[in-house]
Amino acid sequence: MLEIDDVAVERDGYVLRYTLSVAPGEVVALRGRSGIGKTTLLDTVAGFIQPVHGDIRWQGQSLLQHPPERRPVSQLFQDHNLFEHLTAWRNLQLGFTRPRPDRDLRDAARALDIADQLHKLPPMLSGGQRQRLALVRTLLRERPLVLLDEPFAELDPETRRQTLAWTHKTARDRGKTVLLVTHQDEDVSDMADREIRLGESGERPASRSC
Repeated sequence: MLEIDDVAVERDGYVLRYTLSVAPGEVVALRGRSGIGKTTLLDTVAGFIQPVHGDIRWQGQSLLQHPPERRPVSQLFQDHNLFEHLTAWRNLQLGFTRPRPDRDLRDAARALDIADQLHKLPPMLSGGQRQRLALVRTLLRERPLVLLDEPFAELDPETRRQTLAWTHKTARDRGKTVLLVTHQDEDVSDMADREIRLGESGERPASRSC
């Protein structure tokens, strides 16, 4: 289980506060207006932002003492985090211990219609192709906790449906616990087990204060 326990983060003169828990294998959609702290929450779980208060636990163990590379987290960034000087295929292979799951990577590339792009450098790819490339690497890494920040934003409607279905099936088959930041109702209805709206009262467990 992922437990975010009374976590406070200082950002741009505000204190963002989070309390929520996510069961193993659960997909939770995070929603809310721009600037409410959705991406900040993902970056804090991943270890790129240090909270000023509270704790983040995975399977009962605090993550706060661990740097990002030692956390059980695989994160998809909004800018895709691809190396421009490496081919798409080499980018896919990064972050895996040997033996790399090359067959799984190629199968996923075929499923998402980017298999014929793997010899190219990222600047030669469209935004949607880059997004799908980064999504494959994020989902197939051997990390149980997956953080997705608007993972389908640059895709046309048909490719979006195809990619969302692949993401949902892959997360389920591999038992991933997923935090999904999205503004799209379709993403929530087709993929998430539940939705948390940051900044709302009642059941929605996050707040923003000065």
